[in-house]
Amino acid sequence: MVRLRAGTGTDGHGRVERMERGETGRGAGGDSAANAAHGGAGADADRAARAGEEDGGTGANRAGGAPPGTGAAGGAEGRAAGAEGGRGAGGSEGPAGGAGGGADGGAGASGAGAEGGGGAAGVREGAAGEGAEGPGAPAAGGEEAPRAAGVRRGRPGGGLPSFSYTAADEEKRRGVRRMKTTATALLVLVAAVYTLATWGRHAGAGGWTGYVAAAAEAGMVGALADWFAVTALFRRPLGLPIPHTAIIPHKKDQLGASLAQFVGENFLSADVVRARLRALGIGRRIGAWLAEPEHADRVTEELATALRGAITVLRDSDVQAVVGDAITRRAEAAEVAPVIGKTLDRVVADGAHHRAVDLICVRGREWLIAHEDSVMDAVQGGAPGWTPRFVDRRIGDRVYKELLRFVTEMRDMPSHPARGAIDRFLKDFASDLQSDTETRGRIERLKSELIARPEVQDVIASAWSSVRSMIISAAEDDRSALRLRARSSLLGLGRRLAGDERLQGKLEGWVEDAASYVVSTYRGEITSLITDTVKSWDADDTSRKIEAHIGRDLQFIRINGTVVGALAGLLIYTLSQALGA
Repeated sequence: MVRLRAGTGTDGHGRVERMERGETGRGAGGDSAANAAHGGAGADADRAARAGEEDGGTGANRAGGAPPGTGAAGGAEGRAAGAEGGRGAGGSEGPAGGAGGGADGGAGASGAGAEGGGGAAGVREGAAGEGAEGPGAPAAGGEEAPRAAGVRRGRPGGGLPSFSYTAADEEKRRGVRRMKTTATALLVLVAAVYTLATWGRHAGAGGWTGYVAAAAEAGMVGALADWFAVTALFRRPLGLPIPHTAIIPHKKDQLGASLAQFVGENFLSADVVRARLRALGIGRRIGAWLAEPEHADRVTEELATALRGAITVLRDSDVQAVVGDAITRRAEAAEVAPVIGKTLDRVVADGAHHRAVDLICVRGREWLIAHEDSVMDAVQGGAPGWTPRFVDRRIGDRVYKELLRFVTEMRDMPSHPARGAIDRFLKDFASDLQSDTETRGRIERLKSELIARPEVQDVIASAWSSVRSMIISAAEDDRSALRLRARSSLLGLGRRLAGDERLQGKLEGWVEDAASYVVSTYRGEITSLITDTVKSWDADDTSRKIEAHIGRDLQFIRINGTVVGALAGLLIYTLSQALGA
């Protein structure tokens, strides 16, 4: 719901004389809206606003047959009832407040000029003190309706939300209103003193009345001048279009740009950042902090949490595809034959393959003993059909015994000729893997065929699942080797940083270079956050927010202006009397 601000209130017939901004109109056709806003003496502003809202939408049809929302009777969009900053029933406003002159933008005698009591959506229709404001104290019905909870919308078309009003802000605004009342009361006091002193001087009360009258007169001048200066920061005094007033609402964007430029030139300079970081002694501080076991435990816990979170948010299918593709491309790009050849050459030279030969011989002998019938059947099954069976059995038995003897001798004799033949074969094969083009090509083709097999691809893809489970399990267990090693590394790093000036300088240099690069490269983007944020704020909301935070101190300016003005007036009058004498 867009807020309606009526600059002059209603004219008694439901029309809005002048509006600065409105919402899709609920015209004041029919007299109910005007009566609710103007004639309801003693009724509060909420009832007036609701009455105007209920009847204003249909009054247009009764008045001139125009469609709802066109406001045929008044011809203007917006709601007359609940108009913010209204000047009371008669449309006039003055510095003293009272009937017909809603003080501080508040209600007049009838209460009709009060800020809207809030629409059905709970959005505030106005604010006390917005629009025209006199220095008088707020009238009884002119206090601001509570702002709806939540964030105010930014300016139309802006991508950033405006700020929110908190309970602390409302408390500060109440303090501002109290100080306004105090400053205004002091103005009324000096005005009363001036009136009494002037009356006493004319009545012949004595020469002292002239001094009192001069002090009070200068105090009033100072009070009014400072009231004008303070008010001009946030709104137009008395609603008059005086140049260079309502500075904050009108110059908000320029102030944001100036603030961004100031921050960029004086805070986001590479030299400033380097000097500040160098003075902080980051390396020594980080080292001393990390050297404490409880701090190392905290960093380890945070790193484990971050690691678990990062792994959890990753999609397994995506990671598996990336890992599988990386492993496959790496395996296809690397030629494995020379590597295998060098490795095999070293194995043979060191005699490490002898254990494998021993194992093969042992297993082979055990298999022959356990499968004697299988060997006999194989030999007899391969014999010609015309040979007698007993001959086949004798040949099979002979073959079996020779195989068993051969394997047994090979197992028990390190210098067996078959072992030497294996050594020579492995050496020749290792040499071919490194130098023979045909052998290397055959190995590469075999490698490609193995990698392309679905079983191998499944193994590669499943590697991520195993690694993922292992990492998560280690990160969750505070006694796991991963976390204990990380904690130990952090403690060691902290102790080194705390005592090693060279390492401190290296770390500080990295930090300074990184920070300088960021502020030099992205200064415009960083300062644009200030500019864009300020631009997104509603001008009136910005003015109210700032006034809530500094308005109380500004009211002291009014009080000080009254006191200083009175003292200056007294001094000037005294000097003029002394020189005149």
